[in-house]
Amino acid sequence: MTQAIAPRAAATTTGGVAFRVRALLLLLLAVIGAVLAGAAPASAHAALTGSDPQQGAVVGRAPTQVSLTFSEKVAMSDDSVRVLDPKGKRVDTGKATDLGGTTYGVKLHLGLPDGTFTVTYQVVSADSHPVSGAFTFSVGAPSQTSVALSDPAVGGGVVGALYGVGRYVSYAGFILLVGGAAFVLACWQRGAGVRPVQRLVVSGWLALTGATLALLLLRGSYVGSGKVGDIFDLTLLGQVLQTKAGAALVSRLLLLAAGALFIAVLFGAYARRDEADATDVSGRGDASDKGDGSDKGGVDADAEKRDLTFGLAIGGAVVAAGLAASWAMAEHASTGIQAGLAMPVDVLHLLAVAVWLGGLSALLVALFRAPAETQIDAAAVRRFSRLAFGSVTVLAATGIYQSWRQVGSWSALTGTWYGQLLLIKIGLVAVLVGIAWISRRWTAQLSEAPQAKALATAGAKAGAGTGTTAGTTARATALAELRTKQPTKVPANSRKSSSGGSDSENADSRDSNSGHSNSRDSHSADSRRAAQLARQQTAVATARQKRLRDADPARAGLRRSVLAEAGVAVVLLAVTTVLTSTEPGRTEEAAKQVTSSSSQRSGPLSLKLPFDTGGQDGKGTAEITLAPARVGGNEMHVYVERPNGKAFDIPEVKVAFTLKAKKIGPLPVTPDRIATGHWSAIGVQIPMAGDWEIAVTVRTSDIDQTTVTKNAKIG
Repeated sequence: MTQAIAPRAAATTTGGVAFRVRALLLLLLAVIGAVLAGAAPASAHAALTGSDPQQGAVVGRAPTQVSLTFSEKVAMSDDSVRVLDPKGKRVDTGKATDLGGTTYGVKLHLGLPDGTFTVTYQVVSADSHPVSGAFTFSVGAPSQTSVALSDPAVGGGVVGALYGVGRYVSYAGFILLVGGAAFVLACWQRGAGVRPVQRLVVSGWLALTGATLALLLLRGSYVGSGKVGDIFDLTLLGQVLQTKAGAALVSRLLLLAAGALFIAVLFGAYARRDEADATDVSGRGDASDKGDGSDKGGVDADAEKRDLTFGLAIGGAVVAAGLAASWAMAEHASTGIQAGLAMPVDVLHLLAVAVWLGGLSALLVALFRAPAETQIDAAAVRRFSRLAFGSVTVLAATGIYQSWRQVGSWSALTGTWYGQLLLIKIGLVAVLVGIAWISRRWTAQLSEAPQAKALATAGAKAGAGTGTTAGTTARATALAELRTKQPTKVPANSRKSSSGGSDSENADSRDSNSGHSNSRDSHSADSRRAAQLARQQTAVATARQKRLRDADPARAGLRRSVLAEAGVAVVLLAVTTVLTSTEPGRTEEAAKQVTSSSSQRSGPLSLKLPFDTGGQDGKGTAEITLAPARVGGNEMHVYVERPNGKAFDIPEVKVAFTLKAKKIGPLPVTPDRIATGHWSAIGVQIPMAGDWEIAVTVRTSDIDQTTVTKNAKIG
């Protein structure tokens, strides 16, 4: 009865721990889902800052092209910009061209009718995120239109959700792969032979590889139609491979192939060498007592192991840096200000996150899942504590720079979705660091593994009576028993046959047919009893391993704090994933400023500038009008009058526009003479909104000339 109850109790205790872990994971997944569900489906990282014609503008005659200006470089295809007439028919030529800077245009057909036209655009920003939108302008006068303006589904829907999940899984896989391998090499080399740790790192590689393949297939539909049916469109896949994002994903797959070789060596030759070294410890001790020169062989083996460790560290660092660069060269860091500095900083940031959180995951697995005979030692935990502290330092330094680069102002930190997410991330990091401080306190109190104490005690007792060699042998024997102790099936019929062999032979000789039948029944019953005994022995061994793990209170406290760290880290990773797909605060603020300045002006600009060239009949007034005085094309008129108000017929007038705040200009404009005292220019381009300096140069004779200036808000 006792044998039947004890295993059940042990199984119940183990099941309770597993249930709590599963419940925590389900809670964390629910939080992740809520965060991802609350995020915008496809946050633009490039904003439309201007167009010609302007949104809502009414022009007197149909333009020959429509131009769009963005906050950064974008990638365009043949159908990226479409212009539709009031009936919904396309009136553009279909081929968008780069007009210089961040301005792009599409030609229109001739002979367009009057009415309201709709411009739609769908492009990919320089950091690989889709951007879409629409606006209208009118020719002659506004009219009814059959085109319905709606929010495009680019980056949203089922494909957008799948793409977001793929991004999260890829980040998680990268962290487990890089952080787990770094933990083994830098902190716990014996962990290379521990199955749960091996499964953790291999799972990271599989997750990152699978997510990368999925992102490659989803990419074409994600930035295009958003249809599930287009996921396996080979034409779209070919187009994706020619983009920066596609090249980054392919590079990641090639690096993962090298990573597979790294994992094979780490958990193959390296792990076997470590196991062989552990097995040969006692043998080398006995051989050294006999003086047969085996110490030299042990030194050579240690040197070979150090060389292999160094080679794996260098190779792994190269692969890890390459994987991190596949994100840096295709996302936020690759565009905006200081891109040349931001990309290596982003690589360091990703590596620091992976070493910290991935190592934390490996430590969690080692504390909860490692067998009792290979339980992680206190020295390894302390090494990881120092490694994590260095990673957090790098993480803080690179994070401060990235925050300044992407946010740019205090108002953007609190007034934009990106800034608010960043504040949430900072809060989670602070919580994580606080829990890590608690873990460091437990680490300081951590003693050696309980089974190591048992081995040391056994060796001391044996050595007290028989000397050092006997103590070494006792420790080696105890270690071997811990490593090799497995449930053994002992069929009952084997004991019977050994004790009563002659009786069995006599019974078989008396009744052969009956003996065969009884033998089969007995063998079946004995097999069931042996299987039951094996299950009981397995349960007892599991309970014994758990008692060994729980023997140290500090180790139990460390497990709880590390589990809490891992839970916060999962939520932190979800917030980071959403953050990387959100429009940076600096870009959002710039777009708001452009929109605000455009909405403030409701009519043409008119300025009067008195002048005096110094010569005879050199005084007068130049009046300049600019309509609609917005970013893009404008119509300019200059009227020159004498002091008495009559038109002043002068030889030449020139105008220049300068935006000193952005170091743009002067942009010269030479208007055409229309009539006495009247000059005009059409299509005067204002590249961006701001406080422009307008300089008017007036020449009243061959030698008499002056330039007068005045500032005005345009855009």
